[in-house]
Amino acid sequence: MEFKDYYATLGVERSATQDEIKRAYRKLARKYHPDVSKEPDAEARFKEVAEAYEALSDTEKRAAYDDVGRRYREGQEFRPPPGWDSGFEFSGRDAGPGEEMDFSDFFESLFGRHARGMHGGQGMHAPGGDHHAKVVIDLEDAYRGARRTITLRMPVTDAQGHTTLHERHLDVTIPKGVREGQHLRLAGQGGAGLGNAPAGDLYLEIAFQPHPRFRVDGRDVYLDLAIAPWEAALGANVTAPTPDGSVELSIPPASSSGRKLRLKGKGLPSDPPGDLYAVLRIVVPAPQTPAQKEAYAALARGFSSFDARRTQET
Repeated sequence: MEFKDYYATLGVERSATQDEIKRAYRKLARKYHPDVSKEPDAEARFKEVAEAYEALSDTEKRAAYDDVGRRYREGQEFRPPPGWDSGFEFSGRDAGPGEEMDFSDFFESLFGRHARGMHGGQGMHAPGGDHHAKVVIDLEDAYRGARRTITLRMPVTDAQGHTTLHERHLDVTIPKGVREGQHLRLAGQGGAGLGNAPAGDLYLEIAFQPHPRFRVDGRDVYLDLAIAPWEAALGANVTAPTPDGSVELSIPPASSSGRKLRLKGKGLPSDPPGDLYAVLRIVVPAPQTPAQKEAYAALARGFSSFDARRTQET
Protein backbone atom coordinates (compact mmCIF):
# COMPACT_ATOMS: atom_id res chain seq x y z
CA MET A 1 0.00 0.00 0.00
CA GLU A 2 1.34 3.41 -1.02
CA PHE A 3 1.22 6.60 1.02
CA LYS A 4 -1.08 9.28 -0.42
CA ASP A 5 -0.12 12.95 -0.16
CA TYR A 6 -3.54 14.56 0.18
CA TYR A 7 -2.07 18.06 0.19
CA ALA A 8 -0.43 17.45 -3.19
CA THR A 9 -3.70 16.02 -4.51
CA LEU A 10 -5.48 19.30 -3.70
CA GLY A 11 -2.49 21.43 -4.68
CA VAL A 12 -2.18 23.19 -1.31
CA GLU A 13 0.59 23.59 1.24
CA ARG A 14 0.57 21.66 4.49
CA SER A 15 0.05 24.96 6.28
CA ALA A 16 -3.15 25.70 4.33
CA THR A 17 -6.16 26.93 6.26
CA GLN A 18 -9.48 25.11 6.16
CA ASP A 19 -10.87 27.81 3.84
CA GLU A 20 -7.96 27.33 1.42
CA ILE A 21 -8.56 23.59 1.42
CA LYS A 22 -12.25 24.12 0.71
CA ARG A 23 -11.55 26.48 -2.19
CA ALA A 24 -9.02 24.10 -3.72
CA TYR A 25 -11.47 21.23 -3.47
CA ARG A 26 -14.32 23.15 -5.09
CA LYS A 27 -12.10 24.19 -7.98
CA LEU A 28 -10.86 20.65 -8.64
CA ALA A 29 -14.29 19.09 -8.09
CA ARG A 30 -15.74 21.32 -10.84
CA LYS A 31 -12.85 20.44 -13.13
CA TYR A 32 -13.08 16.66 -12.71
CA HIS A 33 -16.77 16.04 -12.00
CA PRO A 34 -17.67 13.10 -14.27
CA ASP A 35 -20.94 14.74 -15.39
CA VAL A 36 -19.22 17.76 -16.92
CA SER A 37 -15.50 17.02 -17.31
CA LYS A 38 -13.91 16.13 -20.65
CA GLU A 39 -10.74 14.79 -18.99
CA PRO A 40 -10.13 11.08 -19.82
CA ASP A 41 -9.38 10.21 -16.20
CA ALA A 42 -12.01 12.51 -14.70
CA GLU A 43 -13.81 9.91 -12.57
CA ALA A 44 -10.60 8.60 -10.96
CA ARG A 45 -9.27 12.10 -10.34
CA PHE A 46 -12.60 13.20 -8.88
CA LYS A 47 -12.48 10.30 -6.39
CA GLU A 48 -8.92 11.20 -5.41
CA VAL A 49 -9.87 14.84 -4.86
CA ALA A 50 -12.97 13.92 -2.85
CA GLU A 51 -10.98 11.52 -0.67
CA ALA A 52 -8.29 14.11 -0.01
CA TYR A 53 -10.94 16.65 0.95
CA GLU A 54 -12.67 14.16 3.27
CA ALA A 55 -9.35 13.67 5.10
CA LEU A 56 -8.24 17.30 5.28
CA SER A 57 -11.56 19.10 5.76
CA ASP A 58 -12.20 17.21 9.00
CA THR A 59 -9.89 18.75 11.62
CA GLU A 60 -9.66 15.49 13.56
CA LYS A 61 -8.74 13.37 10.55
CA ARG A 62 -6.32 16.05 9.37
CA ALA A 63 -4.48 16.16 12.69
CA ALA A 64 -4.16 12.38 12.76
CA TYR A 65 -3.03 12.30 9.11
CA ASP A 66 -0.43 15.01 9.73
CA ASP A 67 0.91 13.18 12.78
CA VAL A 68 1.43 9.84 11.03
CA GLY A 69 2.39 11.32 7.63
CA ARG A 70 5.41 13.41 8.60
CA ARG A 71 7.75 10.51 7.82
CA TYR A 72 6.31 9.57 4.41
CA ARG A 73 6.34 10.84 0.83
CA GLU A 74 3.84 10.32 -2.00
CA GLY A 75 4.05 6.76 -3.33
CA GLN A 76 6.25 5.48 -0.50
CA GLU A 77 5.41 2.04 0.91
CA PHE A 78 3.13 2.62 3.89
CA ARG A 79 1.83 0.59 6.78
CA PRO A 80 0.14 2.28 9.72
CA PRO A 81 2.44 2.01 12.76
CA PRO A 82 0.96 -0.20 15.53
CA GLY A 83 -1.20 1.89 17.81
CA TRP A 84 -0.68 5.00 15.65
CA ASP A 85 -4.06 6.42 16.70
CA SER A 86 -3.60 5.78 20.42
CA GLY A 87 -4.24 8.95 22.40
CA PHE A 88 -6.17 10.78 19.67
CA GLU A 89 -9.51 12.04 20.91
CA PHE A 90 -12.25 11.96 18.28
CA SER A 91 -15.73 13.41 18.49
CA GLY A 92 -18.77 11.68 17.02
CA ARG A 93 -19.59 8.03 16.72
CA ASP A 94 -17.00 5.27 16.56
CA ALA A 95 -17.96 4.00 13.14
CA GLY A 96 -16.92 3.64 9.53
CA PRO A 97 -16.63 6.53 7.08
CA GLY A 98 -20.03 5.86 5.54
CA GLU A 99 -21.29 4.25 2.38
CA GLU A 100 -21.61 7.31 0.19
CA MET A 101 -18.13 6.92 -1.26
CA ASP A 102 -15.72 4.10 -2.03
CA PHE A 103 -12.56 5.12 -0.18
CA SER A 104 -9.10 3.72 -0.92
CA ASP A 105 -7.39 1.10 1.21
CA PHE A 106 -4.98 3.80 2.37
CA PHE A 107 -7.82 6.00 3.63
CA GLU A 108 -9.60 3.15 5.40
CA SER A 109 -6.36 1.93 7.00
CA LEU A 110 -6.23 5.30 8.77
CA PHE A 111 -9.83 6.37 9.20
CA GLY A 112 -11.94 3.27 8.76
CA ARG A 113 -12.94 3.46 12.44
CA HIS A 114 -13.81 7.15 12.64
CA ALA A 115 -16.78 8.80 10.97
CA ARG A 116 -17.34 12.48 10.47
CA GLY A 117 -17.81 14.30 13.73
CA MET A 118 -21.45 14.46 14.75
CA HIS A 119 -22.35 17.91 15.94
CA GLY A 120 -25.28 18.72 18.13
CA GLY A 121 -27.89 21.34 17.38
CA GLN A 122 -27.00 25.00 17.41
CA GLY A 123 -29.60 25.97 20.02
CA MET A 124 -28.74 27.63 23.28
CA HIS A 125 -29.27 24.43 25.24
CA ALA A 126 -27.90 21.14 23.91
CA PRO A 127 -26.02 18.25 25.53
CA GLY A 128 -22.40 17.75 24.59
CA GLY A 129 -21.38 15.07 22.13
CA ASP A 130 -19.59 11.87 23.05
CA HIS A 131 -15.87 11.54 22.35
CA HIS A 132 -13.80 8.45 21.62
CA ALA A 133 -10.12 7.59 22.03
CA LYS A 134 -7.91 4.52 21.99
CA VAL A 135 -5.51 3.91 24.88
CA VAL A 136 -2.77 1.29 25.05
CA ILE A 137 -2.16 -0.45 28.38
CA ASP A 138 0.22 -3.14 29.61
CA LEU A 139 -1.11 -6.69 29.80
CA GLU A 140 -0.15 -6.77 33.48
CA ASP A 141 -2.57 -3.90 34.16
CA ALA A 142 -5.42 -6.04 32.81
CA TYR A 143 -4.44 -8.83 35.23
CA ARG A 144 -4.22 -6.71 38.36
CA GLY A 145 -6.08 -3.49 37.61
CA ALA A 146 -4.31 -0.15 37.83
CA ARG A 147 -4.64 3.60 38.17
CA ARG A 148 -2.99 5.41 35.26
CA THR A 149 -2.66 8.98 33.97
CA ILE A 150 -3.31 9.12 30.23
CA THR A 151 -2.64 11.92 27.76
CA LEU A 152 -5.19 12.62 25.03
CA ARG A 153 -4.67 14.85 21.99
CA MET A 154 -7.67 16.72 20.60
CA PRO A 155 -7.47 18.78 17.36
CA VAL A 156 -8.48 22.42 17.85
CA THR A 157 -8.94 24.93 15.02
CA ASP A 158 -8.16 28.61 15.67
CA ALA A 159 -9.84 31.67 14.19
CA GLN A 160 -7.43 31.65 11.21
CA GLY A 161 -8.33 28.06 10.33
CA HIS A 162 -5.08 26.47 11.54
CA THR A 163 -5.32 23.21 13.49
CA THR A 164 -3.22 22.36 16.52
CA LEU A 165 -3.31 19.49 18.98
CA HIS A 166 -4.52 20.32 22.46
CA GLU A 167 -3.42 17.91 25.19
CA ARG A 168 -5.28 17.01 28.33
CA HIS A 169 -4.43 14.56 31.10
CA LEU A 170 -6.90 12.24 32.81
CA ASP A 171 -6.57 9.85 35.75
CA VAL A 172 -8.16 6.58 34.69
CA THR A 173 -8.91 3.43 36.65
CA ILE A 174 -8.11 0.30 34.62
CA PRO A 175 -10.42 -2.44 35.94
CA LYS A 176 -9.05 -5.91 36.58
CA GLY A 177 -9.95 -8.25 33.73
CA VAL A 178 -10.44 -5.57 31.04
CA ARG A 179 -10.17 -7.07 27.56
CA GLU A 180 -8.76 -5.72 24.32
CA GLY A 181 -11.42 -3.88 22.36
CA GLN A 182 -13.50 -3.16 25.45
CA HIS A 183 -14.68 0.43 25.97
CA LEU A 184 -14.45 2.27 29.27
CA ARG A 185 -16.98 5.07 29.80
CA LEU A 186 -15.89 8.27 31.53
CA ALA A 187 -19.08 10.15 32.27
CA GLY A 188 -18.99 13.88 31.57
CA GLN A 189 -15.54 13.85 29.93
CA GLY A 190 -16.78 14.29 26.35
CA GLY A 191 -17.78 17.46 24.53
CA ALA A 192 -19.06 20.42 26.52
CA GLY A 193 -22.79 21.07 26.54
CA LEU A 194 -24.40 24.37 25.52
CA GLY A 195 -25.98 26.47 28.21
CA ASN A 196 -26.57 24.40 31.31
CA ALA A 197 -26.76 21.12 29.40
CA PRO A 198 -24.53 18.28 30.58
CA ALA A 199 -21.28 17.35 28.87
CA GLY A 200 -21.03 14.23 26.77
CA ASP A 201 -19.13 11.10 27.73
CA LEU A 202 -15.68 9.89 26.75
CA TYR A 203 -15.30 6.28 25.62
CA LEU A 204 -11.83 4.75 25.84
CA GLU A 205 -11.13 1.75 23.63
CA ILE A 206 -8.61 -0.57 25.28
CA ALA A 207 -5.64 -1.99 23.35
CA PHE A 208 -2.73 -4.01 24.73
CA GLN A 209 0.88 -3.03 24.33
CA PRO A 210 2.71 -5.76 22.35
CA HIS A 211 4.37 -8.02 24.90
CA PRO A 212 7.78 -9.67 24.40
CA ARG A 213 6.58 -12.94 25.98
CA PHE A 214 2.80 -13.24 25.80
CA ARG A 215 0.11 -13.25 23.11
CA VAL A 216 -3.55 -12.63 23.87
CA ASP A 217 -6.52 -14.29 22.16
CA GLY A 218 -9.76 -13.16 23.78
CA ARG A 219 -9.50 -14.21 27.43
CA ASP A 220 -6.70 -16.72 26.77
CA VAL A 221 -2.98 -15.97 26.92
CA TYR A 222 -0.19 -17.83 25.12
CA LEU A 223 3.46 -18.22 26.08
CA ASP A 224 6.32 -19.77 24.09
CA LEU A 225 8.20 -21.75 26.73
CA ALA A 226 11.77 -22.81 25.92
CA ILE A 227 12.86 -26.20 27.30
CA ALA A 228 15.97 -28.33 26.92
CA PRO A 229 15.92 -31.61 24.92
CA TRP A 230 16.38 -33.72 28.06
CA GLU A 231 13.52 -31.89 29.78
CA ALA A 232 11.30 -32.71 26.81
CA ALA A 233 12.44 -36.35 26.69
CA LEU A 234 12.49 -37.20 30.40
CA GLY A 235 10.00 -34.72 31.80
CA ALA A 236 10.80 -31.98 34.27
CA ASN A 237 9.40 -29.41 36.65
CA VAL A 238 10.18 -25.90 35.44
CA THR A 239 9.32 -22.34 36.43
CA ALA A 240 7.09 -20.61 33.87
CA PRO A 241 6.32 -16.88 33.81
CA THR A 242 2.77 -15.53 33.68
CA PRO A 243 1.62 -11.90 33.60
CA ASP A 244 0.65 -12.32 37.25
CA GLY A 245 3.85 -13.97 38.53
CA SER A 246 5.74 -17.23 38.06
CA VAL A 247 4.21 -20.70 38.45
CA GLU A 248 5.61 -24.23 38.63
CA LEU A 249 4.84 -26.28 35.53
CA SER A 250 5.26 -30.01 35.01
CA ILE A 251 6.62 -31.03 31.59
CA PRO A 252 5.36 -34.54 30.71
CA PRO A 253 7.96 -37.04 29.41
CA ALA A 254 8.25 -37.45 25.62
CA SER A 255 6.97 -33.92 24.94
CA SER A 256 7.58 -32.46 21.49
CA SER A 257 7.91 -28.90 20.19
CA GLY A 258 4.54 -27.24 19.73
CA ARG A 259 2.82 -29.16 22.51
CA LYS A 260 0.42 -26.94 24.46
CA LEU A 261 0.18 -27.21 28.21
CA ARG A 262 -2.95 -25.61 29.67
CA LEU A 263 -2.85 -23.67 32.92
CA LYS A 264 -6.53 -23.43 33.76
CA GLY A 265 -7.70 -20.04 35.00
CA LYS A 266 -4.33 -18.35 34.49
CA GLY A 267 -5.50 -16.25 31.54
CA LEU A 268 -7.24 -12.89 31.81
CA PRO A 269 -9.37 -12.54 34.95
CA SER A 270 -13.04 -12.93 34.11
CA ASP A 271 -16.09 -14.97 35.07
CA PRO A 272 -15.00 -17.54 34.12
CA PRO A 273 -11.31 -16.60 33.76
CA GLY A 274 -9.35 -17.40 30.65
CA ASP A 275 -6.57 -19.98 30.44
CA LEU A 276 -2.85 -19.65 29.84
CA TYR A 277 -1.25 -22.00 27.32
CA ALA A 278 2.46 -22.74 27.46
CA VAL A 279 3.59 -23.73 23.95
CA LEU A 280 6.72 -25.82 24.27
CA ARG A 281 9.74 -24.91 22.17
CA ILE A 282 12.72 -27.28 22.38
CA VAL A 283 16.03 -25.43 22.29
CA VAL A 284 19.00 -27.58 21.21
CA PRO A 285 22.33 -26.38 22.66
CA ALA A 286 25.36 -26.32 20.34
CA PRO A 287 28.21 -28.55 21.61
CA GLN A 288 31.23 -26.48 22.61
CA THR A 289 33.55 -28.91 24.40
CA PRO A 290 34.79 -32.44 23.64
CA ALA A 291 32.64 -33.79 26.47
CA GLN A 292 29.54 -32.16 25.02
CA LYS A 293 30.31 -33.51 21.55
CA GLU A 294 30.76 -36.99 23.01
CA ALA A 295 27.42 -36.67 24.78
CA TYR A 296 25.75 -36.06 21.39
CA ALA A 297 27.68 -38.98 19.89
CA ALA A 298 26.48 -41.26 22.71
CA LEU A 299 22.93 -40.05 22.09
CA ALA A 300 23.28 -40.90 18.39
CA ARG A 301 24.54 -44.40 19.23
CA GLY A 302 21.76 -44.96 21.74
CA PHE A 303 19.09 -43.95 19.19
CA SER A 304 20.75 -45.41 16.08
CA SER A 305 17.42 -46.79 14.80
CA PHE A 306 15.66 -43.42 15.06
CA ASP A 307 15.01 -41.64 11.73
CA ALA A 308 13.81 -38.07 12.28
CA ARG A 309 12.84 -37.59 8.61
CA ARG A 310 10.68 -40.71 8.58
CA THR A 311 9.01 -39.62 11.82
CA GLN A 312 8.27 -36.24 10.26
CA GLU A 313 6.66 -37.88 7.20
CA THR A 314 4.32 -40.00 9.28
